Amino acid sequence: MKYLILVPDGSADYALAELGGLTPMQAARTPHMDRLAAEGCGGLVQMIPPSRPAGSDVGNLEIFGYDTTVHYTGRAPLEASSMDIPMGDDDIAWRCNTITSDGDTLVDYSAGHISTEEACAIIESVGQALGTTQIRFHPGVGYRHIIIYTNGPQDLISHAPHDIMGQSMLAHLPTGVGQQLIRALMEGAGPVLAEHPVNVRRLAVGKAPANAIWLWGSGRPLTLPSIGERYGLRAGVISAVDLVRGIGRCAGYEQIDVPGITGFVDTNYEGKADHALQALASGLDLVYVHVESPDECGHNGDAAAKVRALEDFDERVVGRILQGLEDLGEPCRLLMTPDHRTPIPLRTHSREPVPFVLWGEGFAADDMQVYDEIAAEVGSLQLNSGHELITHLVDN
Repeated sequence: MKYLILVPDGSADYALAELGGLTPMQAARTPHMDRLAAEGCGGLVQMIPPSRPAGSDVGNLEIFGYDTTVHYTGRAPLEASSMDIPMGDDDIAWRCNTITSDGDTLVDYSAGHISTEEACAIIESVGQALGTTQIRFHPGVGYRHIIIYTNGPQDLISHAPHDIMGQSMLAHLPTGVGQQLIRALMEGAGPVLAEHPVNVRRLAVGKAPANAIWLWGSGRPLTLPSIGERYGLRAGVISAVDLVRGIGRCAGYEQIDVPGITGFVDTNYEGKADHALQALASGLDLVYVHVESPDECGHNGDAAAKVRALEDFDERVVGRILQGLEDLGEPCRLLMTPDHRTPIPLRTHSREPVPFVLWGEGFAADDMQVYDEIAAEVGSLQLNSGHELITHLVDN
């Protein structure tokens, strides 16, 4: 048996006036996802436990099959794992965004989706100015970076920058024992970035500057039982996002590299589908395919772009994979689900249940005829936790 997990990140939403009272999932033309819903079974799943934040770290850990009320230490250590950043028991990882601020207002959590080349130059400069043997800055992809702080403050309360766009930064700084150490790093980056050549060039062409950093999502290293230990499967993960790749690494998944994937609407959709199929044909039992673009459109508050992202995912990933599975000629099972909702009106994550589909060998059709939040209400499977999904996929 071959297994696929398809994750259109943040695709679930609310009914929107600008879409005639439809959600983006309802408004988008998605014949291949609708086919999966009509031929398979599904419903709604409460992906985010009440005790955890509504984030992609929690949602994807649940989809990978881990109860996050047990297996969770924070977001940043998962991203550090993906980046092959070694962490000792005394290390605390922090996610570091390059952001755009205007006075006390956090304007953009991504500094206008700054390029990896530009952001790396900025983080390297900040690291040279503020880094020590105890505090190490590690450039990542786009606006996403990591700081490792040995014997640094832990258990601070922090806020994801995509949750507080347009709001006061001062009102959302990290709080707790040792807060002054983290706040000093954030403040110290300002003078380094004020006249940075990257920002001078960006401003000259009308782009948002990366004039501040934002630290959040801290935690110690996470150890997980592997997919091989749990189910005897050899698995791989495809994602442009360090977080998802990091979860995969912690869970024993092989990293499948795909050229041209970006974590945004310009990603290489076809490459993700083709590499997933090639991995299954080459001996992997399960491939986890994550696409970030619907989530980013939700954070940007762009309903039309989210509809396009869903249509691209349907045609260029789902449709391509379905055709490839026919050519593969082996029995297969597929799970498709978002990790959380990213509603356009909120521009951040929410914790309402999300629609999922199980399709393939052994899954009989139910009353769920299309794939969206409303249709899933009549599905035959209504689940209280996301980590149950992999059991339905693999064990049934």
